[in-house]
Formats: sequence, C-alpha cells, structure tokens
Amino acid sequence: MRLQLSSWAITRPIPTIVIFLALTIAGIFSFIHLPVTANPVISFPIVTVTVTQDGSSPTELENAVTKQIEQAVSGIPGIRHIYSTITEGISTTTIEFDLNIDAYIATNDIREQIAQIRSDLPQTIDEPLINRVDVEGGAILRYAISSDTQSIADLSWFVDDTISKQLIMIPGVQKVNRLGGADSIIRVEPDANKLAALQLSIISINELLRNVHQNSAGGSSKYNDLQHTIRVLGEKKNIDDIKNIQLPLSDQQWVKLGDIATIYLGQKTTKTVSQLDGKDVVGFAVFRAKGSSDTIVAEEVNRAIAELTQKHPDVAIELVSSTVKYTESSYHLTIQTLLEGAFLTIIIVFFFLKSWRATLVAAIALPLSILPTFFILALFDYSLNSITLLALTLVIGILVDDAIVEIENIQKYIERGERPYLAALKASDAIGFAIVAITLTIVAVFLPVSFIGGFVGKYFVPFGITVSAAVLSSLLVARLVTPLMAAYLLLPTSKPVKKDNVPKWILKYTRFLLVTLRHRKLALSLALLFLIGSVSTIAYLPAGFMPEGDISVSQIDVELPPGTPVEETNKAISHLAKLLGDREEVKSIYTIAGISDDADGIAQHKGQLILTLIEPHERAMSQKQFENSIAHLLQQSPDVRYTFSNSDGNKEFSLTFTGTDPEELEAAMHTLRDSIATVKGINNVRVVKPLLRKELIVTPSTDDLGRTAVSADEIANTLRVASMGESNSRSAKFNLPERQLALQVILPDYQKDDLNVLNNLYVRSNTQLSVPIKSVTNIDFSDGPTQIDRVNRSRKMVIEGNLEGLTLGEALENVKALPEYNALPLSVEPLEDGDIEYMNDMFNRFSTTMLFSVLLVFAILIILFKDFMQPITILAALPFSIGGAIIALVLYGAMIDLPVIIGILMLMGIVTKNSILLVEFILEKERRGLSRENAIIEAGQERIRPIIMTTFAMIGGMIPLVLTTGADAGFRAPMAVAVIGGLLSSTVLSLLFVPVIYSFMDDLKKKILPQLAKLTSVTEADRNVKHW
Repeated sequence: MRLQLSSWAITRPIPTIVIFLALTIAGIFSFIHLPVTANPVISFPIVTVTVTQDGSSPTELENAVTKQIEQAVSGIPGIRHIYSTITEGISTTTIEFDLNIDAYIATNDIREQIAQIRSDLPQTIDEPLINRVDVEGGAILRYAISSDTQSIADLSWFVDDTISKQLIMIPGVQKVNRLGGADSIIRVEPDANKLAALQLSIISINELLRNVHQNSAGGSSKYNDLQHTIRVLGEKKNIDDIKNIQLPLSDQQWVKLGDIATIYLGQKTTKTVSQLDGKDVVGFAVFRAKGSSDTIVAEEVNRAIAELTQKHPDVAIELVSSTVKYTESSYHLTIQTLLEGAFLTIIIVFFFLKSWRATLVAAIALPLSILPTFFILALFDYSLNSITLLALTLVIGILVDDAIVEIENIQKYIERGERPYLAALKASDAIGFAIVAITLTIVAVFLPVSFIGGFVGKYFVPFGITVSAAVLSSLLVARLVTPLMAAYLLLPTSKPVKKDNVPKWILKYTRFLLVTLRHRKLALSLALLFLIGSVSTIAYLPAGFMPEGDISVSQIDVELPPGTPVEETNKAISHLAKLLGDREEVKSIYTIAGISDDADGIAQHKGQLILTLIEPHERAMSQKQFENSIAHLLQQSPDVRYTFSNSDGNKEFSLTFTGTDPEELEAAMHTLRDSIATVKGINNVRVVKPLLRKELIVTPSTDDLGRTAVSADEIANTLRVASMGESNSRSAKFNLPERQLALQVILPDYQKDDLNVLNNLYVRSNTQLSVPIKSVTNIDFSDGPTQIDRVNRSRKMVIEGNLEGLTLGEALENVKALPEYNALPLSVEPLEDGDIEYMNDMFNRFSTTMLFSVLLVFAILIILFKDFMQPITILAALPFSIGGAIIALVLYGAMIDLPVIIGILMLMGIVTKNSILLVEFILEKERRGLSRENAIIEAGQERIRPIIMTTFAMIGGMIPLVLTTGADAGFRAPMAVAVIGGLLSSTVLSLLFVPVIYSFMDDLKKKILPQLAKLTSVTEADRNVKHW
C-alpha cells in the first residue's frame, strides 16, 4: 500500500506551506485567547426544592413536606439521587440527575410535579422555591477586609456597595458574595414590661410599622383638565418621626412608639464572626463567569482591589485564598514540562541521527502539531485546564514520533547514497502505511474516552479530543511537512554506507533475535512467565480515586453542640488558631464562626479554619504530613468536633448508609463506628449525626385556646418576633439615599432571653383582645434534632474519618471485611456516593472503554492489513506493556487511580507502534520474495533504530513529569511512571518476542487458510481478474 500524499507535498511545496502557515497563525491566535481555568466546564443537572415554614421542627417538616416532595419527584426519569436536608423551619430537597439529562427540562419537570401536590402541602408554608443549581465552579478568590476606623457593619456596607459594584463590572466576574459581617438596621426594641402594662402584643408594633411607614400608589385623578397620579406618602423621614408614630390601645387611647420602645441605628444580631490572624474582618468571595479565564479575571480583580486600597487608605484588603494560584502554578508547570520534554526529545533525536538538519526537521513537528491543536480546542470552546494541558503533556513524545520514523527512514536512504530529494520521495512512500496505521491506532484508543459517560467521562471528553487532535495534526506534519523539509534541507552524504554494513549494536540484537526464533517455544514461555509474574504484582498496588495533592491550604471544619452561640464557637476556633499559629508551616489563618448549613441558614455552632501554608519547597513536610502532625491538637476538647476536609468540603473517608428505621440505623452506625476505629490507618472515626439541641416546648391548652380565641400561629409569631425579630422580607423598610434599612422589631437582649419575660408577653386573639401567653400555654424543656438528612427517600447517616497511610480503596476493602459491616440489619443499606462512587464508576467505565478501544484498534488493523492474524501479533505487545507498568508502579510505590489509568490508556495507544513497524516491514519483505526468517531478521535490523528512537523520545517527554515538584506532582508522576515502565518492557519484549509470535501466527494462518479455502468456490484466478 503506497500513499502518495508525501510525494504531492514534495513536488508541490507551496500549498503545503500555505496550509500550515494558516494553521500556525490560527493556533497562535487561539492560544492567546483561550481561557485558563482549573478544570473543564461540566454542567451538572441538579435541582433544589426549598420549602420554609417558620417555627416548624425538622420532624414535622419531614412528615408534612419532605416526604411528599420526594414521592412526587421520584417518578421523573433520569434521577440519580434524591437528597433532603431538614432543619428548623427549612426543608431542602436536592435532586441529582444523570449527566445526559438537560438541566432546564429537569427543572420544568420538577416544577410541574410540585405544582400538582401543592394543595397537599401545609397552607402555612411559603411557596416552594425551585432552582437549578449552577456548580460550574466555586469562588476563585477570597479576600478579608479590615479597618481600624470603621465598624464591621460599615465594612459590610463597603463590601456590598463599593467593592461589589466595582468588581461586578469586570468582564468575567459572575458575582461577589460577602462572607460574614453585619447588616445595619433600625432596631425597634419595645420594653416587655411596658407592653405587658398596656396589654400590647409585639406583633401589633410590627404590623403597624408595615402599614403606616410606607409610600403607596392611590390611583389617578383628573384635575383642571390634567391627569394627576395619586400618591400616599407615609414613609417617615428620620428616626424621630418613627418615634412619634401613635399606637392605638384597646380603650380608645394612644401611645407614642418612642414612649414604649428604644429606636436607634444598630446592626442585625451577629451570627457569623470572621477573623484573619486573630483580627475581626469581613470576607468576600469572587466567582468567575462561565467561559472566562481564571487568570485574566484574577488579574483584573487584583488590579481593581489595588485601586480601591489607594482610594480608601483606611481600609486593608488582604487575599486569603486563591484557586487561581494553583491554576497558574499548574499552567506554568505544564508549559515548563512541555518545553523540557521537547528539549529532551530533540537531544535524543540528535544523539541518534547526529545531524542538526535532520534534528531540526524532526523538531519542527512539535510546534506544527501543537499549535493546530489549540485551534481545535477553540473550535470546541474548551479552555486550557488541567485536563487539556495534561493531554498535551502526555503526547509531547508522540507528536515527534511520526516525524522521527519519517526522517529516520529518509536519512537511511541518504546514508546509502540517494540524493535528499529522491530519498524523501522513496522513503516517505515506503513508510507511509506504517505511519498512518500507528496514528489511527492511537486515535482509536483515545477517541472512545470522549464517550465514556458518567462524571469521569464528562470530565475527560476534552482529554480524548485534545489527544486525538494533536496526534492527527502530527500525522499531517509527518506526511506533508517532514518529507518536504527533508527533501529541501537535508544534504547528501559524501560517504555512502553499504546496506550490509550493520552497526555492531544492531548485530548483537540480531543474534538475540535469532536465538528466540530458533527456540520459539522457550522464548514464548519466558515471555508468558514475565507477563504472569508482572501482572501478579498488581496485588501489591492499592486502589484509589485521586492522589493527594499539596495545594498549601488546609481546611478544618469545627462543630460544637447545637445551641452554642457564635461567640462561644469563635472562642473555640480562636483557641485552636492560636495553637496552630506558632507552627512554622503556617502562613496565615482565616477563621469563620457561624457558617451556612445545607439549608442556607446560619449554623452558629459550626465554623471553619482555613490554614494557608508556605510553599511546598519551603517546608520540610507535605500538606498531608502537616495535617497528621496537628491531629492530636484536635482531640483535646471532647465537646468539639474537628475534621479535615478538602477544598470542596469532602472528607477523606466517608461511608453513607440509609435505613427505613431511624433507631435501628443509628444503633448499627455506632456499632460499626467502634469496629472501624480498630482499623489501622483510619483515624478520628465518627458517626456524623445532628446533635440534639435544647428546645423550649410551648404547648397551648386546647380549652384555653377555645375560650380566648387565640390561635397557635399567633403564639408562634409573637414568640418569634420577640426573640428573633421578623425576617427582612416581612419588615418595614427605612429608605436612605443609597440603600434600605430594615425596621426590625425585637425585644432588647436582656429581655428576649428571659423565660419570665416571654411568659408574660401578650398575644392577640381573634376578638382583638390580648391575653398573656402563660395563661393559654405551658412551657417546658426538651431535646430535639437540629437536622434530619435523607437520601433516596430514606434516613441517612454517615461515618467519616481521616486516612493515614491508607488509600481510599484499601480503607474501603478493610472496612468491608469487618464482621460488623457484613452483619448490618436488613433495614440498613450502604450507599455509594462521593469519592467511593466515583472510584467504582471510574474502574467500571474505563475497563469497558479499554476493551472497546482494543476491539476498535483490532478492527482498524484488520482493515489496514487485510488480515485477521497479524493484528493479533501487533496487539501482543499490549500485555507486555501493562506488565512493565505494574512493576514500575510497585517500585515507585504508587496506587492504581485515575492518573495511572490514563497512563495505561496512553500505553495502549503507543505500544502497538513497535509491532506495526516490525510486522509491516516483514510483510513487505515477504511480498518481495524473502523467506520468513530473513524477512524478520531484516525487519529487526531496519526498524530497531526508529523503534529505539521513538521509545526514548517518548520517555524523554515523560521524565519531566516524574521529576516535577509542583502542587499536582502527585497526579502527574505516577502516570508518567506507568508510561515509562510500560514503554521499556514493551520495547524490549516487542523486539524479541513479537517476531516469535508473528512466526506462530504465520504457521497457524498457513494451516487454517487451506481448510477455509475448501469452503469457498473463489479461486486465485478469480481474484486476479480485473474489475471496476
């Protein structure tokens, strides 16, 4: 089979030059404008349904609301999981769909289902809020703002008004969220004793302010032939006007609001305290818009922050954390690795060819292959992220492979006396079939990665596209540019080398090859022995999902008993921060007391410490080692839970269980927890369940309610406003030139926490008379859950822990071997989610993809070689490479995880190269009349140099990945180790044992074909007849 594409390029150089000039310009332009992000953009179809009902307990909401919603949406096709979290007054149900479901369609389906059951839900709930969740990415920058002259409330308004307005105008900024701080409000604090003396309900004050303090439209009127709009202006101009508002009493009397209440400009009760290195601050986070570049957005935001600090010298704004730093580090490391790999590759080519002109021809393939790939990335609307950059790093050695094979073959013709122009014509045509076959097999391996499906598959769609685009670009370069440049740039040799003048090292190889051919069974047995021995060592490789990275940020989640005020939570967090602040590895500590829980409320008993560490090369221990070294500090207080989590909030080890019987589920979890705690390497094991909090149980008397016509809702509303204040949406507003302040009615701090005061509050009846709460209720103390978690319509509980010296796969295997795990009650079932779900899904999907890739490669080879037997010979190199990869990983101490699987996929694509070069040449020589043994010997002698060159070129491209010390070294290094180990083993074994397998397959073919020929009437003469 002869491909004339190279001849066309050599004889017509102008079109080739124009084509690649255009591709190069397009690639450079695309590279400049491609956004740089941490990860690929993946749209997750997730929808939430949030229902609020003030004052409802989690248990009440679960029965009256949550179960109804779960039942309604469960029949929608494509649902993966249904999660529900119920806290006091809030039920949030999260529906996670399969990734192939359109998020907008899913949202509409859920909206329709909720509308159908709305009449079955309590009428006192707020309307259900149905939202599509955008999880494209989190905050890329977090800042802390402080001042010696401004209060926290003033700083909060500065963030909301000045900083947010300026940053949101920057292209690429999606939103700016304030973290913590306090909102200014007009506090209206009635004296409870005066209310009781006047028999006034606190609800009356709140409603009066809403009704009186407002401007309203009054229609329109025609006056003097002109149409006038009518406006009712009830808003007060200042606080003194509010104090003068008259409240009606029951006896036709009036009282001024200012006579019974203290009214002043204050701030909302603080539920969150943020500190940076012990100093009170207000935080804010910047989110990147979809499709924007992390680095460009961060650069513009930092420039804007610098301008703000110049304009406001009394304010200090400090960067607390930045994912962009990690993204930039990864990006620059990848570019550096690309350049280092390219440099090593070029050095290797020069070492073998010993000609700077030939080396230049081969080296030019790198930029000409990579630049068009950037153009393809732009067409697919991809970014330069961890996955696309990883793909380019991995293929750096492959991109020059085709050019090496091409230029080496041309150089061989020149060394034998051919003029460069004629050598390029003859050599490129001779090698064309092998180069196309090599490239197509690589594409056949990686393109299916784009269609894996699931989370891992979506994540790696850009990977398969990038590798395929780069490899196909390198094929065009090898078939067009390389022979063209060789024809015009290479020089003829003055000392031609005779064809039978074989270098000594190749003669040594020939002798080994002859030994294997003459002792075929022994050679094949040794190869199988190596394969069995190497694969058996896989038992020493643990399994995991993702390797640990060192991002120089440790996050510690803190939880105190429910009901703990934010001040006490802050004390506990500050105590730990003080202990950790003395560690030399710690650069800064950002603390938050009072954080958002799963239902968008503020949990005052929870908090976080975000420790920013110095750079990895500046400290003696890794991030993981540092976390292990401070673990003992977290055990000092039995009333405080401290747990490490990653930047996404996930724990290292987490097992989820569901059950239909809450009591049986909880008992089983505590038993299993005690058992897991005995497993070495799983530390700080705990059952994650909401702690019980103290409750004031107000029980209305049925007889008294009927006698006084007081409703239970009125009692609940009175107590809520008195103790917490009304929500902003239901409060009257005081308008300032640039903002609105809520008029919040609430008892003074010294009264709202007094049980006697609450008992003596007056509550209105349906007859407009007021009676003391104590006359119609009984108040008692009790305990109740702060939160109920459900998944897939059952109660959920989680066992968490931190890993030390164990991978996720090893930990899971040890736990599943425990007797207590295998003796769980029938009502309790384990649920795979989080990293465990992703790990199992990854192994299942990639194993299927690998099988499909092998079959696709086999099919392509059959089509190209028009033979069923020799593709088997070519694929025989695959197990040898995997065996070498396993041995290398065992020696390196790695585990089988996502990057290693990527490395094995890479091997599947490139190790067939050696076999194709050998088998194609053997077949060609046999067609020219050589005996099988002579054809094999000549193929080995002719092809060993390009095989060795391409192998070392690919290893050269991998070496920088092994030696890298960046934040993502744990991801890149094991992958490169697997590739290098597989390349070495497959190259050595392919050169010696693939010829042996070829001979066996050839013998088998000669035995089978005559038998198959008896089944058909087609003769050789029929095949030789000329046809259309």
